[in-house]
Amino acid sequence: MTRWKPNRHYLRADIPRPLCSWLLDTASLTLRLQQLCPCEFRVRVLSQVVGRPTVSEARALGMRPGTRAIIRQVQLLCDGTPWVYARTIIPMTSLRGRLRRLAHLGTRPLGGMLFADPAMRREIVELAVIRRGQALHAAATRGMRTKPATIWGRRAVFRIARKPLLVSEVFLPAFPAASKLPPRWKSS
Repeated sequence: MTRWKPNRHYLRADIPRPLCSWLLDTASLTLRLQQLCPCEFRVRVLSQVVGRPTVSEARALGMRPGTRAIIRQVQLLCDGTPWVYARTIIPMTSLRGRLRRLAHLGTRPLGGMLFADPAMRREIVELAVIRRGQALHAAATRGMRTKPATIWGRRAVFRIARKPLLVSEVFLPAFPAASKLPPRWKSS
């Protein structure tokens, strides 16, 4: 299982320097990726189902075990190349009122909607080194020919109208900063 820890538990020296500003950034990842991508930025929906989140995800959201949620998995692409894998958990109880629109995002980026809402609040960002053999690693690297031993991710609970959702973002090897990681981060 992936071990998520609040970002304050990491020394900056523990986080790969090329990814540090990306992992700790409090602004919209979507907007920052759109600014970095020289041509076409888009969202590829891998799946969106109603299911049961992992124990860790349910705990982060304060959900009872076995409670159902929308589980959305996407890739954020630059010129057709996956840079980031994102997994969003939206409890069914959060899909009321104006938040019902979250169930119908399609290929629109979630980040654009979240950061456009002045009432949105983000809780503490957690980080993880995601290792080969973990379910999240397998999901994030599905379809890749060469799979790195480790990848880095971050996650946070967002609240809109006091309703929570959890967004996990994993930086893939094709992401420009990830390609600049020193060898010790690529193989550990």
